[in-house]
Amino acid sequence: MEIKKNIPNNTITRKLVDLDKETGNVYESINIIARRANQIATELKTELNRKLADFSSPTDTMEETFENREQIEISRYYERLPKPTIIATEEFLDHELVYKEGKDGTFKEI
Repeated sequence: MEIKKNIPNNTITRKLVDLDKETGNVYESINIIARRANQIATELKTELNRKLADFSSPTDTMEETFENREQIEISRYYERLPKPTIIATEEFLDHELVYKEGKDGTFKEI
């Protein structure tokens, strides 16, 4: 998954007016952001597990796991990434999310 470089790692205070511009309702905007954050978290977890699976073997002992530097570096990289909610909020505010209004009046991300 490609993450933009300009996304901050820490939390930023947002104005509610900025969040409800597109949908007209702050709760619907938050719902869209939350759904996207769940998608991002799932993608990141899958990607991390795939990379770490290369290092696992059925005969690993605890000592071998702690000594594997490459595995530790991969884990640290993912720990330093911005949180999925921050990434999703930035995508929403940058108009990078595509969603549509459903029949029941709720917004659904595509």
